[in-house]
Order: sequence, then structure tokens, then C-alpha cells
Amino acid sequence: MDNVHARAGGRPTTGRRYRAAFASVAVGLAVVASTVAVATSASAGTTLGASAAEKGRYFGAAVAANKLSDSTYVGILNREFNSVTPENEMKIDATEPQQGQFSFANADRIVNHARANGMKVRGHTLAWHSQQPGWMQNMSGTALRQAMLNHVTQVATYYRGKIDSWDVVNEAFADGSTGARRDSNLQRTGNDWIEAAFRAARAADPGAKLCYNDYNTDNWSHAKTQAVYNLVRDFKARGVPIDCVGLQSHFNSGSPYPSNYRTTLSSFAALGVDVQITELDIEGSGTTQANTYRNVVADCLAVPRCTGITVWGIRDTDSWRASGTPLLFDGNGNKKPAYTATLEALNAGNPTPPPTTAPPTTPPPTTPPPTTPPPTGGGCTASMTLNQWNGGFVATVRVTAGSSSINGWVVTVTLPGGANITNTWNATNSGTSGSVTLRNVSYNGRVSAGTSTEFGFQGTGTGPTGTPTCTAS
Repeated sequence: MDNVHARAGGRPTTGRRYRAAFASVAVGLAVVASTVAVATSASAGTTLGASAAEKGRYFGAAVAANKLSDSTYVGILNREFNSVTPENEMKIDATEPQQGQFSFANADRIVNHARANGMKVRGHTLAWHSQQPGWMQNMSGTALRQAMLNHVTQVATYYRGKIDSWDVVNEAFADGSTGARRDSNLQRTGNDWIEAAFRAARAADPGAKLCYNDYNTDNWSHAKTQAVYNLVRDFKARGVPIDCVGLQSHFNSGSPYPSNYRTTLSSFAALGVDVQITELDIEGSGTTQANTYRNVVADCLAVPRCTGITVWGIRDTDSWRASGTPLLFDGNGNKKPAYTATLEALNAGNPTPPPTTAPPTTPPPTTPPPTTPPPTGGGCTASMTLNQWNGGFVATVRVTAGSSSINGWVVTVTLPGGANITNTWNATNSGTSGSVTLRNVSYNGRVSAGTSTEFGFQGTGTGPTGTPTCTAS
């Protein structure tokens, strides 16, 4: 089994998919091509990829580099799919095993194979709390933030022009009913870490689509789904570069396919982003499994901006959930009833390619993300969100200009006894305890009327709870 996934009551509790051991020496594409089947052209309606392409979409699979010497595996890959996602080979521990020393050999095998066979490539993933190399796990604060941004920049730059879509940030929200961010070393660098990662990715690979990817975001009524929706809506409103949302859609008895799945797809699409089903697998067998695959495909085809589906593996034996037989081909590479249902659903779909925009199809949630109204006069106001854990905190402060622009700002916060600031970003601080003043840095002092800028700080002890004050200059 390539991957291990902890479950509670059948639901995934983390998004971890640990790397399988594979050959350390990269085999050149020419060598691989001499031992496996090459891609064959297919008529629309006869294979998954060809049928999806007829509808203006892709149908892809997660691929492991060490299986590219398996002729059965590659025969199915080349025949059926028109997109690939490296299963583990682009994750942080694989591409930067030592800080500043990058390793792309195994990811290159997959990318080269895909491009040689006319397939799209989804990059997975640039920033994630899991599968970090040891050196990154032991970092925090400004050092970690800079290391993360350097990783995003270096990897996206290396593959510039070769990637259709990047999973820029993976699994940043916690499970449960709160809709909170996941507590992680990346989150503790500041609430703006996701935005920073997306901006770095856009600068490094401006031609690729930039996606946020998560699991347990399939049910429209769930708090986690709403939290991701609010993130995307906020990014679109503020011009943060985001082009797509990935729904992993790992379904089993504890995390079943929801009846409102299509509502989730259409609601994200109504924000002006593409929706991609990025890691689909459905545990089960026979008619029940087949019907669920059919429903998922039909839902995607019903939403113009649902641009593609990726199954997380090819044969059941390749799956990280092999015991649940969740894929479209059995261990011998034979087509299952789920394959037939998927192909039929693709062929039944609307052949019109998806438009570049789509009108809203679902009202937004009734609880929008909190916003800070601009002051009625000049000057500025400040609001603060706090991420607190036992022994430490991260505070994110939003400075909003009033009816006229400002050229600088000073924010004052009061820390309770025993609390100390250990690190600050997008601001400079005078003092680390008690009453602390934080001033703009060179690039974020000017704020136009009614708009905002953000900064943050990390500390030990209990974070400030009062409303910060802001003075404009």
C-alpha cells in the first residue's frame, strides 16, 4: 500500500498519503518507452480521456514513478487517461529532501511521460503541513515562512510551462464543526501564509492554474466546506490569484457521497473559479460503487466550470485504500462495473465545452466571512483575529483606511502578563511585551481609502484579546 490514512468512524482524519519506497535511480523516458506500451489514439466515446475531452474536460489518474516500468499499468494509463498527477513525487519531502537541495528525477519521469503522450499534468503539491522533510518540520516563524516561499518559487519555476494546474496549498483547514484553520507549523507563521503561497506561485509560473485542494469538502452544509468557500470568495474579492478549487472526494461508508455534491460544485464555480475533482476514489464494489461513480461524473458534467476528474490511482492494487477496492480497474487491470458506469456517464454528458465564466447557480452562505467596515472619517481602524494554542499564539491584524488614503500607520496592542512577541511579519514592533506598537514597513504603509492591508505576529503565552488601536500618518 502506497499510503496510509487514519480514520475515525470511517471518515478521513488527515490528508496524509505517505510515499511508497521506489527506485532511487531515475530511468530515462526512452528506457521506459522501450518496455511499456505507448499511447494510442482513441475515438471519443471509447475511453475515459477521449470521452472527457469531447466534453471539453480531462479525465486523469494519480501516477507513481516506480510503476512506469509496469506494462499493464502504463498500457491502461496511456489508453484511458489524458491527465496525470504525480502521487507523491512532487511533494515537499520528495522535491527538497535537504534545504536548498532539490531533487526532481522521479517527478520528471512522470512529467516527461505525460507530455510525450499528450497528457496534462497537475502539480501536487507546493505547500502542505504533511510530508515535510525533517529540516522543515523543525522550523518555525520567519525562517519557515521564507523556506516555504522559496520552495514554492523554486519548484514552480522549475516546471514553468509544463503544469496545467498546481495544488498550491493542500489541506489547510481542520475537520469538525468550527471551520477553523488546521493548526500546523505553516499556519503558525501567520494567517496570510496561504495567500503568500499563491502569490509566489503566480509569480513563478504565471501560465498555470492555481488551486486550493482539500478533503471532506464535498458536502455543501459542512463547516469545512463553507470555510474553504469563504477563503476563495475573500481571495477573489481582494485579487489574490486563485483559479480553481480541488475536491479530493474520497468516499466510503463513513464519508459517503453527499446528495448536495452538485450544489457544492456549482457554488464554488459561481465564485468564478474552476472546480476539479482531484483525488476521486469510492470504496465498495458492484452496482453500488458503479452508481456512485456515475453520479459524481454526472454532477461534474452538469457544472460548466467543473473542468476535470482525477482518480487516485489506476488499479485497485495501486490504491492507498487497496482493501476497499475503490478504483475503476481490478488488480489485474480488468475494467470493473464502475468503469462502465463512468464511461457511460461521460458519453451521456453535454458535449459543449465549458465556458470561461458561469453565472451564479447557488446563493452564497448566510454567514459571510467577517469584514472590517472602513471608518467614517479619515484615519484608520484595526481588527485582529487570533489563533491560540497551549503556550502560544499567532495574531493577524487588518488595517483599514477610512475615507481618505493614508501613507503610514501605527497599531498598538496590549499583551497580557507573561506573553511575549517572538516574531513579526509585514510590520516592525517596538517592544515585545505589555503595550506594543507595530508600524508599517516600506511596502505597506500606503493604504487607499476604504481598503486594507494585513500584518501579523507570533508569540508565547496568551495572545491579546482587546481591540487594537490604529493611528494614521
